[in-house]
Amino acid sequence: MRSTQARNCSMQLTPNHPLKNLNTFGIDCTAKWFAAFHNTDELMELLDNPEVQNQPQLVLGGGSNILFTQPFNGVVLKNSLLGIEVVGETDDHYLVKAAAGENWHQFVMHCIKNQFAGVENLALIPGCVGASPMQNIGAYGVEIKDVFHELDAVHIREKKIKTFDVTECSFGYRESVFKQREKNQWIITSVTFRLNKNPRLKTGYGAIEEELDRMNLDQITIKDVAKAVIQIRSSKLPDPAVLGNAGSFFKNPVVPIETYEKIKSHYPGAPSYPISETAVKVPAGWLIEQAGWKGLKRITHGVHDKQALVLVNLGNARGAEILQLSSDIIDDIQHKFDITLEREVNIY
Repeated sequence: MRSTQARNCSMQLTPNHPLKNLNTFGIDCTAKWFAAFHNTDELMELLDNPEVQNQPQLVLGGGSNILFTQPFNGVVLKNSLLGIEVVGETDDHYLVKAAAGENWHQFVMHCIKNQFAGVENLALIPGCVGASPMQNIGAYGVEIKDVFHELDAVHIREKKIKTFDVTECSFGYRESVFKQREKNQWIITSVTFRLNKNPRLKTGYGAIEEELDRMNLDQITIKDVAKAVIQIRSSKLPDPAVLGNAGSFFKNPVVPIETYEKIKSHYPGAPSYPISETAVKVPAGWLIEQAGWKGLKRITHGVHDKQALVLVNLGNARGAEILQLSSDIIDDIQHKFDITLEREVNIY
């Protein structure tokens, strides 16, 4: 861990800053104080500010995995760090470093354009690069841990920079050390990915193979895989710019085999994915749909009619209303299937 030197800057905090355009749910709320940082010097100066130190802090990237249920009574720090560069190379891999404020999908498209393989299955996931290891984001058989090399992060209290390797990140299913033991202690500033020179395509998960077949290709490239993923996601998931949402609201639960077998006795076609000899993962969207929630509307908010995992803001919804809907769904799934759903979205 290396210390950083004192800075002489003049970062200004903005009071009562609107957050509606900074969260993909489009919840209309404010931050008591707000500032954006564009480099590490600005971040360090903000962390030196007593106004920042003495209040709750929230680091905001793309705002795609958050639900505001009330005004944020503290300081929102907007991560606006940008930049992508190749920082290393071996016979088989490129090490590609991206600043934490980079848009995730645009980063994936940059990798595809430059033939850096490994993240094509993760196209069109909303959010920023810095959030990707926090959540260990994943889709269609690929997770961040599969392509992760290291990340740099600033300790909020000590104002020091540390480099985390894959072991130190303690990746799990939509989990990392930054959501558990080290929660709210670090601000990720950059992530370095280990990407393949020779693509190892993963097309056997979900509907990718079927979509690629429809494309009638002679030879499949990483660009084709990304295109298939984009088409699949676009057909099922609403664009946050059109319909406020935070993507998948719930994690897919991992349950004992006995629980799954009980469900299967009532629903013979119940899907599952093996995790171990004693546990399976059951799609949360399938459970919610079977319970009758898919497409439900409550005037200002509801459940998306094409993907039951997605809760949506139908217009001027309050965050507390969406939170209550999620609680109602959790209670119902618990009652009907004896499974406790866990929210993937962060609640504030």
